[in-house]
Amino acid sequence: MATTIESPRAPHTARRSRGVNWEKWGWIYMRASGVVLLVLIFGHLFVNLLVGDGIKAIDFAFVGGKWSDPFWQVWDTLMLWLAMIHGGNGMRTIVNDYATKATTRKVLLGAILVAVVAMIVLGTLVIYTFDPCPAGSPADLLPSFCATR
Repeated sequence: MATTIESPRAPHTARRSRGVNWEKWGWIYMRASGVVLLVLIFGHLFVNLLVGDGIKAIDFAFVGGKWSDPFWQVWDTLMLWLAMIHGGNGMRTIVNDYATKATTRKVLLGAILVAVVAMIVLGTLVIYTFDPCPAGSPADLLPSFCATR
């Protein structure tokens, strides 16, 4: 008894336009970003969990100190952007494969786009505007490493 698996239902992708092949570039992006993400994520885990005191050292001061260095800001920003775009592209592929109605597909793709853009913008703002010692805060509310202003 032979079992066959039906092909994904994506009749809209069967059309071939004459411009840029976005599906090909999306496929290439997924492979390239996956390799870069492996390096970024394992580097992140190594520095945060294995170097120094390990997981016991991760607290507000650790994050504040890490994000005071532009290298780690860029590292975490690159990891955020690549991961969000990688995940959004994967979700887009799933929606294209299994959403049968054009309206449903457009709504889902729009929701994915809004979510990815919002998370990228908010995450990037947090990374670059994070200040563990805000000016004008009461001294008793500041972490111990902050100089009283």
